[in-house]
Amino acid sequence: MSGHWWFCLTHKRVEGDDGCPNKDRMGPYETEEAAANALKTAAERNKAWQDQDKEWEGD
Repeated sequence: MSGHWWFCLTHKRVEGDDGCPNKDRMGPYETEEAAANALKTAAERNKAWQDQDKEWEGD
């Protein structure tokens, strides 16, 4: 394995490079832990971007 980790959206689990097709995964991540937190990280980033949009738009 080349040290990449992925979060499979189909199976809701962390996979190495030899997992499901990339179209079904988030990543790559440098650590297994980062891949395991992929959905949480994405949600936090989306919230931050939404908050920035509200500030930009004056809401």
